[in-house]
Amino acid sequence: MKGTKEGATTLKKEISLMQATLLVVGIVIGSGVFFKPAAVFKNAGAPGLGILAWVVGCVITVAGALTIAEIGSAIPKAGGLFIYLKELYGEKWAFLLGWMQTVIYYPGMSAALAVVFATQCTTFIDLSPTAQKAVSVGLIIFLTIVNIVSTKFGAKFASLFTIGKLVPIAVIIICGLTMGKVHEFTPFVTSVSTGAGFGTALLGVLFAYEGWIAVANMAEEMKNPAKDLPKAIILGMVIITIAYLGVNLAIINTMPVEQVAASKKAASDASVILFGPMGAKLIAAGILISITGCLSAFIMTGGRMPYAMAVDNLFIFKGFFGKLSEKSSTPANAVIFQSVLAAVYALSGSFETLTNLATFAMWLFFILGIAGVFRLRRNFKHLIPENSYKVPLYPIIPIVGVVGALYVVISTLITGTMNALFGIGLTLVGLPIYMYIKKTDSTEKKAAV
Repeated sequence: MKGTKEGATTLKKEISLMQATLLVVGIVIGSGVFFKPAAVFKNAGAPGLGILAWVVGCVITVAGALTIAEIGSAIPKAGGLFIYLKELYGEKWAFLLGWMQTVIYYPGMSAALAVVFATQCTTFIDLSPTAQKAVSVGLIIFLTIVNIVSTKFGAKFASLFTIGKLVPIAVIIICGLTMGKVHEFTPFVTSVSTGAGFGTALLGVLFAYEGWIAVANMAEEMKNPAKDLPKAIILGMVIITIAYLGVNLAIINTMPVEQVAASKKAASDASVILFGPMGAKLIAAGILISITGCLSAFIMTGGRMPYAMAVDNLFIFKGFFGKLSEKSSTPANAVIFQSVLAAVYALSGSFETLTNLATFAMWLFFILGIAGVFRLRRNFKHLIPENSYKVPLYPIIPIVGVVGALYVVISTLITGTMNALFGIGLTLVGLPIYMYIKKTDSTEKKAAV
């Protein structure tokens, strides 16, 4: 993809299949794998039902991933879901997604990760609230520099930390399954288990899997995007699923489910049982590594969104955001903008609300994205290359993905109505901005004539 006149360079194809796969893993596995088990088992009310929630969440997520991978194979361009919606539904829907991701989702998620990182640092050193904010902002600045040096360097950095985070996860899985003495995988349900509780547990699982679509933003920088993008998504989801299921099985094999449900840090508590007092510090170090890799991947992929929008004349200050660095061929301006927003959110403390709102809004667009495979095959056959990847068991798997996304949206509307409505409202704020951009673009074209 060409930059604007001000940025006379091109995105370099530097990302391999392995690096893309590790980006998927790095984006999804942050801190949730260490903290989510407690909430899931508490809501499920039974070991078997809790594990079922992780399995069902896995099926729904993988169904969506397999489906989106087909669209990504047909449209391997920078911008990911933004580009898919633009091609299949029109630029207005694409703009609303891109707007929400640019000003809320990516910076909000980045801020949340940076703050959790600083909080985890207190396991090793006493930090005041002000010092914690300084650490959060410092981490954002450091990783921003890493990702504007070059795409290749940023991808290698994220890959290294992703591999690093898998080490403590593997230790927990292996030791928890072999050394744990509880063996409490049953009963499947108990007297406190309810359908609503299972639904809440499933909702938490689905949110834990969220984020994998961001790797599609990097498609144009992959060496062979048509083939590597679907492979990266599928391989990444397989690794993530094994990690999630393995950690949860290991935890309930180490601790009674009642203790798991009551714990605020189940993985850490299980490690104390398995390894002694040093277990907590071991997991705290693993969380720091995990968050660093996750945040780096978010900063890398998030900056591609305003860049892709600017290049398509669908963002304000397109000359600034659509410019690539002359030295590194990275969208440095867009990456820095996202990081500045993330730092502001981290300092203001508003990032949690923004993240909750943006996550709901993302699932609204996931419905369109997953269902897009039907439009692709019916109305856009000319976009599909020969011998390209096709989602297996069509149309069953896409339907499972759409139903799962609908479930998240409907459940959130019921259980968190105000947050859901605010999320929709913040997304719709983009409409007048879109109209302004289109009006300005039309005026510029008339002036040129």
